[in-house]
Amino acid sequence: MSYEPKLAAALSGATLRQLSHWRRSTAVRGAVLVPELSASRPILYSFRDVVALRACVHWRQDTSLQKIRRALDTLRDDLNEHEHLSRYRLVASADTIYLAAPDHAVDLVQKRGNLVIHEMVDVLAPFYRNGRQIPNLLHPREHLSVDPLVRGGEPVIEGTRIPAAEVAALLQDGVPPESIRDFYPGVTAAAARDAADFTAYVDSYSDEGFRQAAS
Repeated sequence: MSYEPKLAAALSGATLRQLSHWRRSTAVRGAVLVPELSASRPILYSFRDVVALRACVHWRQDTSLQKIRRALDTLRDDLNEHEHLSRYRLVASADTIYLAAPDHAVDLVQKRGNLVIHEMVDVLAPFYRNGRQIPNLLHPREHLSVDPLVRGGEPVIEGTRIPAAEVAALLQDGVPPESIRDFYPGVTAAAARDAADFTAYVDSYSDEGFRQAAS
């Protein structure tokens, strides 16, 4: 499963403008996150990319993009860490960003040595950004799930391999939620409504007004 920018934005909480900005290197700093599936059109993100993007959104709420780029350059160039960004536990504060280990954390910006970190952010959990709730990554709605082992991570009806987008499309074509069982016997009306609600949420990331306001 690959995630087009709109779905990657909806699942991560980033705006489309941020995704574009974070893909690019600057004259002095590297890119924040380059999609591992395709960095040129069509741009395609992986499940690991979406996990990393959620972390980036959390960091950006606490610190500047300049410090994020500096921290990532330290991680990659000074510490020679080149695993996918989702493999690292990074914690941001107003002053710096730490690479966290179980019992200590390495300062990636101020370079003051090892510091103890007591609280970690769960990047998979739901959170609020710009007045809207970014859903739990693995359960974006009560009856929906995202599992990289099921259809590559495409949002599906919980307990099935049925894509949420296909169920939502039937409702958009006028099929009542109570009649969705005629097409997919394992899908309840409540699950169909969740599929439609989540699809509308994803589609909201196409709205230019929202992108401008949330950037």
